[in-house]
Amino acid sequence: MNPQTHAQPAFAQHTLHIHAQPRPEVMERVLRVVRHRGFNLCALNMEQDCQQLRITVTVESVRPIQQLWSQLVKLVDVCRVDALEQQPRIRA
Repeated sequence: MNPQTHAQPAFAQHTLHIHAQPRPEVMERVLRVVRHRGFNLCALNMEQDCQQLRITVTVESVRPIQQLWSQLVKLVDVCRVDALEQQPRIRA
């Protein structure tokens, strides 16, 4: 049996900082995009002041993070999305 044929894909973990308008539906829209694009949510943090909503999400997937980033920046209330360096992970 060839071990390469049964190798698990290398998952990469990514952290995104999302700056958005403080509206009630923003979090729901962000989570919907994450789910529809096939990313697993690992961590979520949200801070809000009267001017802006700051959401930090950590996701993992074999898919490129640019796919998720490009969809998040298109959301109506999202002002900016910053991606941090990826951390590769191998699932056993």
